[in-house]
Parts: sequence; C-alpha cells; structure tokens
Amino acid sequence: MRSSSTSNSNFDSASSEGQLIARVDHLSLVFKTQNQKPWTSLKDIFVEVVTDPVGFLLAEVPRLTIARDISFDIRAGDRIGIMGLNGVGKTSICRCIAGMYSPSAGKISVYGKLRAVFDTSVGIQPELTGRENANLIGQFMYPGETGMKELIAEALEFSELGHFLDTPYKFYSNGMQARLSLSLVSCKPCDLLILDEVFDGADVFFREKVARRVLGMIKKSGAVLFVSHSPEQIVQVCNRVLILSAGAIIYDGDVEAGIRFFRELDPRFTGPAEK
Repeated sequence: MRSSSTSNSNFDSASSEGQLIARVDHLSLVFKTQNQKPWTSLKDIFVEVVTDPVGFLLAEVPRLTIARDISFDIRAGDRIGIMGLNGVGKTSICRCIAGMYSPSAGKISVYGKLRAVFDTSVGIQPELTGRENANLIGQFMYPGETGMKELIAEALEFSELGHFLDTPYKFYSNGMQARLSLSLVSCKPCDLLILDEVFDGADVFFREKVARRVLGMIKKSGAVLFVSHSPEQIVQVCNRVLILSAGAIIYDGDVEAGIRFFRELDPRFTGPAEK
C-alpha cells in the first residue's frame, strides 16, 4: 500500500530540518517468476494435465523475494545512499517508493512532491536535437509547471553543451547525454528526489558540478535517495547510507563507517574507507 500527500510540499528548509518526508513501514516485495517447467509444446502441457491434473492445477508458482520487512524514515536534509551487490533489490525498493511497484506487504507514505529518475534515456527521441529533447523531457518531468521556458533555458545553460544543443541527440556521447539529463532533473527543488545510478557516464568535472547543484537543491527543500556502486559518489553526495543484502537492510548509518562495513562484506570492493 502506498499513500501520498502534498500538504508539506516545498517547505522552508530552515524550519523543517528533520521533518518527515517519507516512511517505509514493513515493506515486503515478492515477484512471481515463470513456472519452473518450461513446456516446449502443447503436447507437453497435455501430457502434464493427463498424468497429474491435480498437481498441474495446484502447482505453486515460484516466487522471488525482493524485499523483506523493510522499514526506514526519510527526513528533510537526508541524503541517503543505497548500496548493495547487484540483485539485492535497490532499484526495486526505490520503484516502490516512487509508486511504480505495489508492495506485497507493508505501507509507503510520501509527503510532498517526489521526482524519480531511473533511466536518463526515458522519453528521448534520438533524431531530435538536444534542445528539442530538453523541451520534451521538461514536459515529462515538470507537468503543469509555470515558467517552463525559463526552467529549461536555465538547465540548458547549466549543461554547458553550447552549440551541441542544436545537434541531433543520436550523435551525443555518453557524457553529453548525462549532462543534458542531469541538468534537467536537478533544476528545480522537490521534496524527495530519487536518483538511480544516473551519475554514471558523466565526466568527473560535471559529476562534481551537478552534485553541488543537487546538494543546493536539497538545502532548499527535501531529501534524496541516491543509488550508486561508487563509494566516491556516495561520499560526495550523501550523509547517510543504507546497505542491502538479500532484500533486507543490514546497515543504516554513517557514510564512512558504512563503506568500511560494505568493504568487509565484499572483499572485492574498494573505497575511500581504505585510506
């Protein structure tokens, strides 16, 4: 179950530090997977029905548990990094918070405006120019927003793409694509911003620039959930880290200590905590 409210949207950060923005309460997420018996023909199905009709009808559908009884609060000023090995449920949990998935159990409450970016290529039309795509993405990210023209103009200036803005998007490098998308998503404050590995592909200079912009946006209002495999990015952006394993939170706290904890969990991982 997911509920939301806009009553606390765009609050003044000076008076709202620590104010509750979202609550994840005993969240569980289970997906049904394909039947373990991959029939190759109607004959296979017929044989199965004839030989074991009761078993065929009552066969339990395999399930994949993504999240197990997860609970945590997100408060104003939180910049929460979410870490974990591939497949532990980082993106799926964020999609639940964003309202894209329905929890199998538990409740998610969001108070205010939420913006989530899981794929910076969503809505992109490769044949159009960067400027034309920016106008399309702006309408998608900020529906009904007043001053849209000025908002997009400021984002394009921030991107520093210059004359490339009038070049077809299909000719953009990965770094240029990241510049355009990150400039747009970070140009207006919101109460809760979810970023899922969207810094990947951006050059180091622009990553630092957009990180400062995101931090400035958070100071004005709200919090951020930041999914990343990069310890450098986590340290740069976050003041709190959650570490997931097997669909459960196994660490919630200080960033540097969390990176040390994660390094001990997976010896292949190296990060700033080694210094």
